[in-house]
Amino acid sequence: MKRSFWIAGLVVLFVLALTACGGKGNNNQTADSAATSGAAANAAPSATAGAAQEPSSSPAEAESATRTIEYLGEQYTVPAKAERIVITGAMEAMEDALVLDVHPVGAITFGGAFPERFAAITDQAESIGEKTEPNFETILKLKPDVILGTTKFKSEVVEQLKKIAPLIQVSHISGNWEANLILMGELTGKQDQAQAEIAKYKADLDSAKAQLGDKLKNQKVVALRIRAGQMFIYPANVFINPILYEGLGLSVPSEVEAAKAQEAISVEQLAAMNPDILFLQFAADENAEAATALKDLQNNPIIQKINAMKNDKTFVNVIDPLAEGGPAWSRVQFLKAAAEQLNK
Repeated sequence: MKRSFWIAGLVVLFVLALTACGGKGNNNQTADSAATSGAAANAAPSATAGAAQEPSSSPAEAESATRTIEYLGEQYTVPAKAERIVITGAMEAMEDALVLDVHPVGAITFGGAFPERFAAITDQAESIGEKTEPNFETILKLKPDVILGTTKFKSEVVEQLKKIAPLIQVSHISGNWEANLILMGELTGKQDQAQAEIAKYKADLDSAKAQLGDKLKNQKVVALRIRAGQMFIYPANVFINPILYEGLGLSVPSEVEAAKAQEAISVEQLAAMNPDILFLQFAADENAEAATALKDLQNNPIIQKINAMKNDKTFVNVIDPLAEGGPAWSRVQFLKAAAEQLNK
């Protein structure tokens, strides 16, 4: 009896063990199913989002991505993100960078230093040489995405720069100032700001013109620049002349109409011209060997007899004397200063 009872007890324990094992297996299966369902549920939104979005490119692909931009009828292939810009030779581009607050990694210096007026945008820049003397080694070291050069560069300089990075030669023609500013905006993602600056300048021009009215109808207004101790006159579409004659609608003097390019004039020629209002630009950097040229001109007894001198209508350096005159920054600053002086 005891043996039978012992055997029966073993059978009962065995059955109970099987039941427990079966229950544990079912619980694991249920848990696995739940985990699988939960994972699928969590994965579903990501999969949907991935299908709706463009697949992200790898860092290498993003770095090599390019785009095409158009400038003055030419197409240029540049990096999708042109973050490292070098400006060499093109003072127009320097002025546009100032207007749009663009900070190049390399920029033009004068006598080894950045001009004070560009201090706001050259805080992160290295000197890449003087205006007409780019330093190719420095430019190469900076690894630029884009190089903004000038249309004044010789062909051999252009070829050297093209070997380093995509090169765009920025126009030095005053009439292309809008295209130049828009180009800077396109490269840096500041297209809207560029358009806004252009619109504001034109609105300010219309306002200044309306304020002047016919006040200067019979007045001869002339702008000259002193370089290397010599006075120079410019055509109506060069330097700051487009603002005076085309923008403000002042009469173009015959001497300005006759100028084909930058042309030197003598003291006697200026006296014969006899301007009623005279704007003079004199930069010490451009007159290193003729430092007293401006004072000599002002003290010249012949010049003292012209209307502008007699009537205290000679204005010297109303904007930075190194300003190009044609680009956006020059236009904005000169218009503001000229309108103030002309309305006196």
